[in-house]
Amino acid sequence: MKNISLKSTLSITVLLTATTLSFTGCSSYSHANNQASPIQQKQTNLGSVLTDNLGMTLYTFDKDKPNVSNCNNGCAIKWPPLLNSNLSIANKHFSIITRADNTKQWALDGKPLYRWFKDKKPGDTTGDGVKSVWHVAKP
Repeated sequence: MKNISLKSTLSITVLLTATTLSFTGCSSYSHANNQASPIQQKQTNLGSVLTDNLGMTLYTFDKDKPNVSNCNNGCAIKWPPLLNSNLSIANKHFSIITRADNTKQWALDGKPLYRWFKDKKPGDTTGDGVKSVWHVAKP
């Protein structure tokens, strides 16, 4: 077993503490262990929608299968997936799926969550209805 130095242990502790504190006070969905998720609820022109921690609207894609993203390569450039930071934990409604490229993505009730590259500011919902297969994620 490899020895971990006190300096490394303290660095890891500081990083985890800072990450935990950065979530304190966010208006977000919380997990069973009271850890905040990067998913929030916000009022928009379309009513209450789910957003990322920066207030950018999240979307679902009709062509996805339960717990499987079908938006890869060029699609994922226009519709960036909401990736998991590996510090967050799933709960009853929010799960973490593994994408084709082995990255981890958030899903709502099995539906992978994405942002839209044409949304420029928090609360924009310009991706709703694109090609009749993209929809804002609703709580």
